[in-house]
Amino acid sequence: MKPAIYGIKNCDTMKKAFAWLDAAAIACDFHDYKKAGIDTTTLTRWCDKLGWEALVNKRGTTWRKLSPEQQAIASTEDAIALMQANTSLIRRPVIETASGELLVGFDPEHYATAFTGAAR
Repeated sequence: MKPAIYGIKNCDTMKKAFAWLDAAAIACDFHDYKKAGIDTTTLTRWCDKLGWEALVNKRGTTWRKLSPEQQAIASTEDAIALMQANTSLIRRPVIETASGELLVGFDPEHYATAFTGAAR
C-alpha cells in the first residue's frame, strides 16, 4: 500500500511536507479534503489511534470563527462531525504510512524515522 497524505493543497505546512517527501523520493497518494471531503470511517480510525484532540487544529482561524457552543466538543462523534463540516479544522498534513502509522503535522525528523527507520 502506498502512503497517503491528507490535507489542503495550498497550505504552507502541506507544501513543506510535499517538498520533504519529494526530496526523499517518497510517492504518496494525495487526498485534498477541502475538495473531496473526508469520510466518517477515516476520521473514526484516526480518532481511535490518536484521539480527536490530536487532529483538531485549535490555533487556526477556522477554530476562532466557531461559536463557543461549537468549540465545546463533548465526544469523538462531535469532533468528527465538526471536522467533516469544517475540513480546515483538521491539522495538516495527516500522513498514513504503508504500515498504518499516522503522522500529524510536519516534523522532518519524525518523517525520517517513519519512512527510513532513522532520523536524517
